[in-house]
Amino acid sequence: MTNSKTYNIYNVIGKNIKKYRKLQGMTQRELAESLLLSDSFIAKLESITPQTLSIDTLELIAKKLKAPITSFFDENVMKEK
Repeated sequence: MTNSKTYNIYNVIGKNIKKYRKLQGMTQRELAESLLLSDSFIAKLESITPQTLSIDTLELIAKKLKAPITSFFDENVMKEK
């Protein structure tokens, strides 16, 4: 996997987390606190700064946001405004 592809997938995941978080009406802080994560971790996930995370953490986020984990890999969110 190339660096640009790696960067892209983290960007896609972050944008999708943000999308589903907002659909649930949650702030970054509320999501972070509900999962015992730091605010800065969630902020980095949603930013253009690549932030690695485990599949276990992604699964916890998906459950909290009531979204299928696979939806975080949907690149179509990149085309949305």
